[in-house]
Amino acid sequence: MTEFSWNDFLPPSFVGSITDLRVDDPERVRTAAQKRRRRSRLAPDGRLNLLAADHPGRRVTSIGNDPLRMAHRAELLARIVRTLMSDHLDGVMATTDVLEELLLLHDLSRESGGPAFLDDKLLLASLNRGGLASTAWEIDDPLTGPGPAACHALGLDGVKILLRVCDTEAGSLSTLLASARAITEFNAAGLPTFLEPLPVIKTDTGYKVIKTPEALARLVGVAAALGDSSRLLWLKLPYCEDYEAVARATTLPILLLGGESAGDPSPFLTELGKGLAAGPNVRGTLVGRNVLYPGADDPLAVAEAAGGIIHRGWTLEQALSSLAVNRGRDLNWLTATTTETVRERLPEPTTPSRSRC
Repeated sequence: MTEFSWNDFLPPSFVGSITDLRVDDPERVRTAAQKRRRRSRLAPDGRLNLLAADHPGRRVTSIGNDPLRMAHRAELLARIVRTLMSDHLDGVMATTDVLEELLLLHDLSRESGGPAFLDDKLLLASLNRGGLASTAWEIDDPLTGPGPAACHALGLDGVKILLRVCDTEAGSLSTLLASARAITEFNAAGLPTFLEPLPVIKTDTGYKVIKTPEALARLVGVAAALGDSSRLLWLKLPYCEDYEAVARATTLPILLLGGESAGDPSPFLTELGKGLAAGPNVRGTLVGRNVLYPGADDPLAVAEAAGGIIHRGWTLEQALSSLAVNRGRDLNWLTATTTETVRERLPEPTTPSRSRC
């Protein structure tokens, strides 16, 4: 297997253009958001296959033995856009800086005759990244992301909140209260909230998720009751054995998370199939590193395989077989018509006027 070449898929000229636009035309991202075509329904078939790409905002940047792999922004963007090629990937969840970069790339591609790869995709904002990994305040995780008005200005389709509950850490109460307030505020704005409630314990190396049906099912009851209403609430939960007990704890739709990259898509795809069979309210995934950094495999191939299980009812065998079909497919998808014209379509730099003293 030839490893996915991200810099062939997204040339440096594209990434450099983002900085040019940030400097010369900072409002371009707002106009790009207004022009993006949005889908009319959140989940047309009742299921979602979503990508999570908010990790650097919490200082989580390691993949395998490389502590800074996700800190390489050009590679991260290339891998995100690669997955968005899939018709069976519904959208991406990230911090606003990443979403804005994607909007600028989308607009440059569209204007240059390339794919409008964010059209009809969901864009979700990650709200709380303040609980930085390995800090003294990590479990006290205030909302450091955008409010409802900013989300509407960017044409976003929903928001995501991480809620880690540690019984021995008082900071969890602050995060509970912040989460409840946010759910109420975004309900009023008509924006769905994707809540990730995780029971955790503190260890010598950080916080560890308790992946037992008992711990997850009990916290699901707490999460579903937060805020003024659960009408726009989805839950994001890890897989565990006896997942039926977790699914039975709520009628809310559940999306499965993935955790750290295994370097091989097979375990993730296996858990996905088992999770979807655990209950009618398990409706898909909101997964990051296992799709973005699947070892040497192609992010598009893994996104297509997961989407096939979720949206087309594929078996595990069908999903694994599809990897070979989609691996390395259409690597010039983004650049075939746009590479030569991206720089030409950038605005001319303006000369700052000098103020009089």
